[in-house]
Amino acid sequence: MLLLVLVELPFYHSSVRLFRIHMKYNLTDLRLFIAIAECRSLTHGAERSFLAPSSASHRIKMLEASLGTVLLHRRSRGVELTRAGEIFLRHARQVFARLEQMHSDLAPFAEGVQGHVRLWANTHAIHSYLPQDLSAFLAQQPQVSVNLEEHTSADILAGVARGDAEIGIIAGYDDYQEVELLPYRADRLVLITAPAHPLAGSTSLAFAQVVSQPFVMLHAGSAIHTFTMNAASNMGTHLNVRVQVNSFEAVCRMVAAGVGIGLVPREAVRLSGHQPLSIIEVADAWAQRDLKICTSRKTPISSFARALVDHLLAE
Repeated sequence: MLLLVLVELPFYHSSVRLFRIHMKYNLTDLRLFIAIAECRSLTHGAERSFLAPSSASHRIKMLEASLGTVLLHRRSRGVELTRAGEIFLRHARQVFARLEQMHSDLAPFAEGVQGHVRLWANTHAIHSYLPQDLSAFLAQQPQVSVNLEEHTSADILAGVARGDAEIGIIAGYDDYQEVELLPYRADRLVLITAPAHPLAGSTSLAFAQVVSQPFVMLHAGSAIHTFTMNAASNMGTHLNVRVQVNSFEAVCRMVAAGVGIGLVPREAVRLSGHQPLSIIEVADAWAQRDLKICTSRKTPISSFARALVDHLLAE
């Protein structure tokens, strides 16, 4: 595959702005450069790329000439990336990551899949209700694939309105002008503590009463992490996060072990099994986190997406 990048850089001649630099390189060059950078050796990088060292050296020189900058410093014990080389390495890796994603997205069609649904959902839905609901739907619809991404509810609404996703599952919104909202599941955020924790036995607490406690949270970037951090920020304080983990089940296990307290959907506690936990209601109104399905009011969704919506509503 030949990549041709046409870049225009300004210079002036006789009051006329003229410029044009041609950059030509292919995927072999990018793969070779990544291999050399990872091995810190031109010889070993060439070997990994199944090229002779002389051929690899020539390709790198041509690549640098095409880009107009030095990417590698040749040393007696290997090579060292220049600042430009570090930037080029990052982008080269991103090129292959995007290619892999393209192949992944297209693979289902080669396997006979006839429909593809883009679904965005918040952390709550992904970690509680969606696994079983999607499993049942895909068993009934073997010709359909679903691309599921996790986002905050605000980003999901905006994404559905833009057309980036056909279906969204959100919480905390009762109306949004550009999308239609349909009820999906009713749930509520609750506090959990170990049985021996001083707060254990409380029936209901406001978030302000516990915000200074050490928390066990889902990882930064998860929708519920962002939501909880914003809730603390709106109170003019910061959350004391002791440990961050990758699932609600892990939150429950950490809390049961006495690491800290947690704020999770009630359904997540049920799904975590028989962990020794004390469950405390959150008195704040925002703790009611009913999940809703959203679709665009302007753009009709595909028949496959409509079938998924109907399935979720029936559950």
